[in-house]
Amino acid sequence: MEPVIDQACAAALYAEGDAALDTGASLLAAAPEADDALHRRGEEFVRRAWERGWHPADLVRFVRLELDERRAVLAATLIAAETARYGGLPPRWRAQLAELPGAAPRNKPDRFGYASDLLELYRLLLRLPAIEPVGPVPGTAADHLHRPPAPGEPRMLTRIRALLAKAEATGFPEEAEALTSKAQELMARHSIDEALIAARTRSTETPGACRIGVEPPYESAKAILLDAVASANRCRAVWNGDLGFSTVVGFEADLDAVELLFTSLLVQGTAAMTRAEAGQRASGRKRTKTFRQSFLMAYAQRLGSRLADTAERATAAADADTETGAGTAEGTSGLLPVLAARDVAVTETAERMFPRTTTTRVRGATDLDGWNHGTEAADRARMGDHRKGPHGGPRDGEIMA
Repeated sequence: MEPVIDQACAAALYAEGDAALDTGASLLAAAPEADDALHRRGEEFVRRAWERGWHPADLVRFVRLELDERRAVLAATLIAAETARYGGLPPRWRAQLAELPGAAPRNKPDRFGYASDLLELYRLLLRLPAIEPVGPVPGTAADHLHRPPAPGEPRMLTRIRALLAKAEATGFPEEAEALTSKAQELMARHSIDEALIAARTRSTETPGACRIGVEPPYESAKAILLDAVASANRCRAVWNGDLGFSTVVGFEADLDAVELLFTSLLVQGTAAMTRAEAGQRASGRKRTKTFRQSFLMAYAQRLGSRLADTAERATAAADADTETGAGTAEGTSGLLPVLAARDVAVTETAERMFPRTTTTRVRGATDLDGWNHGTEAADRARMGDHRKGPHGGPRDGEIMA
């Protein structure tokens, strides 16, 4: 049945417009015996996407942004079928596959519509751009897929995840602040411990990278928040607004911290925004979109300075411990030189991956009430900084893009 598939793909994938899709879909709808070959062709397109640097979550996210949820489910179905043949997968791939939407049913009664959806998806997959790779393609360099975990890492990450889950679930801002503060404290301590262990053992580990979705609406504010979280955890974030993600560069333990903390702060910030917006509507205000944009911009900006302060205090405390011998790793000359060397390695890796980044100034915080509410929400999730500072007014944000 390959000739039918070839004819349909030639008709639909290399031309623009609905007429080309209709021609290809008509050929496929009249050939039910070609269904298996049609799906194998889609799995081949998925495999090519991996070779261009894409990961499962990236692919589904992009299909959702460019097409719709229905085609995103079809993409997830192809991804599940393709990756089921692989002998081993990196940990991040396994986590992404576990979160994919459920498989779409095959051989629907509306054969023409189903074939049209598949061909439109294939057209998008065929034209995917190459992006910066963040790890080996499954099935290659197997000995580099898994980093040996540091002592106590699984238990530490489990504890951090539990604290952040409680912070997201509570309806009391003070409790959320305390829980998130404790989680950030554990993250900072874990990162420093990893750096000292690596220095003592003369580890050859180098910085890696991961991609984190930054999707509409209000994606610029979300990108600023992610940039702040990444910077506080000794990582670099580069935003690609067109493809709906930021690439975060850093050492593995720090990448884990960034993913966990960004996701939790976004959940907490969205919940706080919804509560504040409800109060605004109750008082008769109607500027919902500008309120939300300004709220999230303020939330991201305020958290950026608070996270930076928290990171500096955690580092200073740990450095004092090493100076007194409480935490000095054998064979190292102190904490600050160790951290400085890791910062240099992260910067060099990021610049090698993204030699042509630009700093983008982001505007859009025009609602003073939204800004003030967002600032207050950030203060409540301020990572343990109990000092109150003056509230600033709306201002521009900067991110690497």
